[in-house]
Amino acid sequence: MASQPPLYLGFDLSTQQLKGIAVTPDLKVLHQAKFDFDADSIGYGTTKGVLTNEKEREVYAPVAAFLQALDGVLQRLKQDGIDFSTVRAVSGAGMQHGSVYWSEEGDRALQELDPGRGLEAQLESAFSWPYSPNWQDASTQKECDEFDAFLGDEWKLAANTGSKAHHRFTGPQILRFRRKHLQEYRKTSRISLVSSFIASIFLGRIAPYDISDVCGMNLWDIKASQWNEQLLSLAAGLEGTVDLRKKLGEVPEDGGAHLGGISDYFVQRYQFSPSCTIAPSTGDNPSTILALPLRPLDAIVSLGTSTTFLMSTPHYKPDPSVHFMNHPTTAGLYMFMLCYKNGGLAREKVRDSLPAVTKQSSGTWETFDQTATSAPPLGQTSHDSPMKVGLYFPKPEIVPNVREGIWRFNYDPVSKDLSNGESAWSLPEDDARAIVESQMLSLRLRSQDIVEPPEDKRLPAQPRRIYLVGGGSRNAAIAMIAGEVLGGVEGVYRLDVGENACALGAAYKAVWAMERQPGETFEQLVGARWKEEEFIERVADGYQEGIFEQYAGAVEGLAAVEREVLKGERNEL
Repeated sequence: MASQPPLYLGFDLSTQQLKGIAVTPDLKVLHQAKFDFDADSIGYGTTKGVLTNEKEREVYAPVAAFLQALDGVLQRLKQDGIDFSTVRAVSGAGMQHGSVYWSEEGDRALQELDPGRGLEAQLESAFSWPYSPNWQDASTQKECDEFDAFLGDEWKLAANTGSKAHHRFTGPQILRFRRKHLQEYRKTSRISLVSSFIASIFLGRIAPYDISDVCGMNLWDIKASQWNEQLLSLAAGLEGTVDLRKKLGEVPEDGGAHLGGISDYFVQRYQFSPSCTIAPSTGDNPSTILALPLRPLDAIVSLGTSTTFLMSTPHYKPDPSVHFMNHPTTAGLYMFMLCYKNGGLAREKVRDSLPAVTKQSSGTWETFDQTATSAPPLGQTSHDSPMKVGLYFPKPEIVPNVREGIWRFNYDPVSKDLSNGESAWSLPEDDARAIVESQMLSLRLRSQDIVEPPEDKRLPAQPRRIYLVGGGSRNAAIAMIAGEVLGGVEGVYRLDVGENACALGAAYKAVWAMERQPGETFEQLVGARWKEEEFIERVADGYQEGIFEQYAGAVEGLAAVEREVLKGERNEL
């Protein structure tokens, strides 16, 4: 009987599910399992994975449900036939910014686990607070205002930590937790991120933060690579920075560091090898860029309910409207990220408003595609005619920070004049192309300072490749317009890894941590083993001479539209 290949395990602890994936050294998926918090958990009553306190805008999850899920996924992997003794390394991905508060008994409880019992039943006393704030939490506006002002303004906070303050970021969350639950804060020995919580369980002791995920806290000085003492003092208050620094711990800079061997609990309960290594777990967004050998200046556009734009870049150019984080594996690179609340829902509303093109096609993506692709770029009939530029926000948006609403404008690319009025629009048909253009123009506006011309310098600055993921990636019109607006020297591709990008990225990270040669980067190792034809499909042209330059004027138009809408917001205050 042929010997089984070594395996590498990756876990993704997200809002609604925990997923586990096992891959071989050549990156082939052999086993996978998942646990859905609403459908599979017992005793917690979550809705879409969370509990809410609407009065205070709190959104949180029971930590014990995470433990129940981990027990469940490991059992399901076992039922799928995995031989845990062949697993060489484990890594994970966790929803960013969420935190877990360990009690003084936490470390001891991890070290004294009984292999005859599950995790959930044994770790109740390990936590000083039983809940983990979720990234959807919006209870920290007061704390965010303080963080934005503490170093001078939001620009200075972004320059130091990579981002302005956001409700979900862990620093403002810790500040509010200390104020609201002071006794529990004092009983807290360590604070984990969701990612380091995963590593801690497998390690059998509290694991350190990952060098990328730590950047989602508004506490880590990215350029200095250390905790920002001023921001620690804000979060800690009278409890002191020495105490908070102890709760946070040190941060290793090597994303592939060997944190230690797997806990003896897993050796005895699941027959893992004692030589199995635990690698740092990272955040879900950093892990997404590890689901393929993403090269600098490649871009990932996630087209789900929300829209997320990710790039790997050597440039650190922080701005309050964007996020910069350390790259999870490669020193000298950063992860650039844009997050929008309005994505798929906004496109669906336009789709549903369109009249039928063929019988029974009303409200279908077929109608949307035909309507969007039959219109000229920006609705222009000539190069100097007005451009149709709009904003489509069914939900309040964060980029830019405005209330829900729809705004339609006509922008003159010659005079730079902006006119507010829909008389030149054919509605609802013009919305089909305009909404996709609006979303892609916002990405181009905010990424234009970090893209570069191709090596031969004959083309304008733009991404090398555009990778589309999520439900919207299957839409031909969206792919086409994405290429027209954003460019892409080598074209637009659909990355098809199902819903497993984060778990795959974690598994690939485990492979790299164990099998890299001295000096070998993640991109080099995974790039040599990743079979492109199995995961991606070229779905649209990227850069098209003339059209790309036409949209350069529309970038200015969108910026003018946003200024006008924001001015109106201020006037209504």
